[in-house]
Amino acid sequence: MSGVRAQVHRLRSVPRPAWVAVAVVGLLLASVAVVVWPASRSGESRAAWSAGEGAPTARPAAPVDATACAANVATMTGFVPVSALDLPARADWRDRPPAYAFDRTAEVARGFDRVGYCLELTGPAGPKWVWTALEPFTADARRLGPPGRDGRIVRQRVNDVEVATNVAGLSTGTGLPGYLEMWPNSYGPGSSGQVSGASGVRYDADDDVFPAVGYGSFQVHLVGGTRPSPVAPQTVLAVNGFTSNAAPLSLGIGTAPGDRPDWTFAANATEFTQRRLTVYARPSVLDVTQHPADRQLYPRDAGNGATVAVSGRVTDPRVTAVQLKVSSGADGWEETVPAGTARAFALRHRITAGLREYRVELRVLGDGVARRVGLWEGVVAGDIYVIQGQSNAVAGMQRGSAAGEESPFLRSYGSPVADRALSAADRSWHYAVGDAARQPGSVGQWGIRAAHRLMDTYRIPVAVLNGAENGRQVSHFQRHDADPDDLGSNYGRLRRRLKAAGVIGDVRAVLWFQGEADNNRAAAHVAGVTALLRDWRADLGANVDRGTRYYVFQVRTSPCGDSGTPELREAQRRMGDTLGVTVLSTNGLSGHAGCHFDWERGYRELGDQAFAVLARDLHKGPGAGVAPPNPRSAAFTDAARTELVVTLRDDAPLTVDPGVGVDFRLAGTAATVVGVAYRASGRLVLTLSGPAGAATAVSYLGRAGAGPWIVNPTGTGLLTFADLPIAPGP
Repeated sequence: MSGVRAQVHRLRSVPRPAWVAVAVVGLLLASVAVVVWPASRSGESRAAWSAGEGAPTARPAAPVDATACAANVATMTGFVPVSALDLPARADWRDRPPAYAFDRTAEVARGFDRVGYCLELTGPAGPKWVWTALEPFTADARRLGPPGRDGRIVRQRVNDVEVATNVAGLSTGTGLPGYLEMWPNSYGPGSSGQVSGASGVRYDADDDVFPAVGYGSFQVHLVGGTRPSPVAPQTVLAVNGFTSNAAPLSLGIGTAPGDRPDWTFAANATEFTQRRLTVYARPSVLDVTQHPADRQLYPRDAGNGATVAVSGRVTDPRVTAVQLKVSSGADGWEETVPAGTARAFALRHRITAGLREYRVELRVLGDGVARRVGLWEGVVAGDIYVIQGQSNAVAGMQRGSAAGEESPFLRSYGSPVADRALSAADRSWHYAVGDAARQPGSVGQWGIRAAHRLMDTYRIPVAVLNGAENGRQVSHFQRHDADPDDLGSNYGRLRRRLKAAGVIGDVRAVLWFQGEADNNRAAAHVAGVTALLRDWRADLGANVDRGTRYYVFQVRTSPCGDSGTPELREAQRRMGDTLGVTVLSTNGLSGHAGCHFDWERGYRELGDQAFAVLARDLHKGPGAGVAPPNPRSAAFTDAARTELVVTLRDDAPLTVDPGVGVDFRLAGTAATVVGVAYRASGRLVLTLSGPAGAATAVSYLGRAGAGPWIVNPTGTGLLTFADLPIAPGP
């Protein structure tokens, strides 16, 4: 599939705190953590918004732009005030649309290339105002204001932010990095990890939006341009609480004092005699139909690169030429094409897959219109991986942090969330994060470890899309064949993310970690995985040049905490022979608490082992000692049948911890395994407690928790196996 992707302007998870309040009507106290609407309301359809509800109501056009911003900011030239809100002391735009003072959205209906906001507040300290302009996050001017009713959720980084203000302490300037939090929903203080310096325990520039509508956030923030960054987040403007009339609106310019920097629950609207938010847009002079996205990772092709295409049509007759500027570090390229009589333009630039980011800038030339009309930063070329399964695929932080694995060259797209509306709302590229679960950019701890090692070893950016959900049986992940993109299905949500990212046919590998929730029902598990593989191979494996590899982790226990029932795990081991997948082991890791894993001696090492196998299969990396120890056969070595040899499929040397014999079982005999030793040529020698003449099969159950273990040179544990037949011996 080509690296060129058609794009248009469009538009995280930690467990929710137990103290989240639900269905609160009346006075919103400062101690209330978050307002959540009743369950009967939270599931209402969002179709009304997509049909236009929540857009500005029809009002007369404003004759003059008389804002304080217009009087003080020269760079507003070309912006049109498209709507304005005289903010009430209290608002309940959950049930009715905002009453806009005027509506001039029709003037920018053909498109706009910049968005601007002017917030004016007059209180005891006198008039305060702030102007901010930024790249568009939607193509619909009716959706630029606070999102009432079923408005869409905007939670993303933005580039090229401009700030001007008369409020002391707020950073000003142009070309600044920013972050948007705009939604009608309730939310909590948890952090996605996308904003360096943001807190996970207080309301600030990176909060956790919830499915229920019922409080509302309309915030613009300045953030650091790198991760980590020495620059602390700053709130530019905030209008909060507009989908609940339980308390006055919470308004602010700049960062709020105290422990809620984004003005959440400030309930201060009555302190101001003037409260006006004016929305601006700059009419576009181009209709750009194809362009990269910020932080986009293009799948690298056989030439170790990708082609970035920018194309569209000139819509303003004053434009005489269109110019593409691409830069990476000290290197720069430029191409200019005349507008021509056809007014169409198409520009392309080849980028290399390596640890370098590209900045793509689109400009127009012409009398009175010469300006930048598009800027996309952090563009790279690299490899795409998918992680799918249940909680050990989610692999959020249990004990110990994987934050040190993050890198600007590790990416993800969208959010792995079960809620269909939250999933559909996130159509942005993000930096990959390992600790947070179900958030923008969440890829899991072992996922980010494996990705980091691939990136660091082969100097190629990596994107991981994680679609996993906690505690789900294999049936939950199946494709709805009548509608493969059904947002009500896990399969459809992941498939839509892959399609929107433009990578669905370019996935290098899929890693599946699931089975604990199937409660050792081996037949149902095998049937489900078989169906999934068939659908994945149809949807994801279209890259005929390099192919897509599929990996199945043998779970540690099924159900969680139960290592005494090995039938499902044996079925997973056999998938390597029957389904054409590569089986990975989770034995050998002692940082295990019955179901999930710690970072150390757990997810970290699991990521290392996944890396080793991916490196072998996809990069021709070392192969010795990479595959998990896997038995081929078993046979007695002596006539008394007191010694049993399990021959393995490869001859990598193994380390055998004392006491591991208790995890073996013999069928048909009361004899037990009292000693285990490794011998050359891939042989495990089991010493028995006595003659086992009637023994028919041997099993290795592994265990929950810590060892002892049998591991190969990479620390990968012997796969659990069940009822391996014992061949007749001497």
